[in-house]
Amino acid sequence: MPQQTPRLESLAARERQVVEAVYKLNEASVNDVLANIPDPPSYSAIRAMLNMLVQKGHLNYRCVKNKYFYRPVVGKESAQKSVIRNMLDTFFAGKPTEAVAALLDVAAADLAEDDYRDLKKMIETARKGGR
Repeated sequence: MPQQTPRLESLAARERQVVEAVYKLNEASVNDVLANIPDPPSYSAIRAMLNMLVQKGHLNYRCVKNKYFYRPVVGKESAQKSVIRNMLDTFFAGKPTEAVAALLDVAAADLAEDDYRDLKKMIETARKGGR
């Protein structure tokens, strides 16, 4: 039976913070994770959580001179798509237009004219069936 891709949505909040820190850094040690999450627990708690995330299939690791470095199992692009699909289904009834409207509502003040041009190009490309 093929192994199912682990889903970030199934993780507890702190586990998700840890995995997100590893994604952000591409590869992370325990100290790297501690430096990249808010209000972190102890070193040993993060170490235990990283090992649990390896067992759950979310992370892999490598050891260099007795120091462990953790990496995501699922590529960043695949994880992004999975999280966005879950967000669409959960918060926007599966409607991308509602998600885009919410994003524009939140970020419109930060968008420059170039950003609007880029968005228009992306919409035109998507309409034609491209990426």
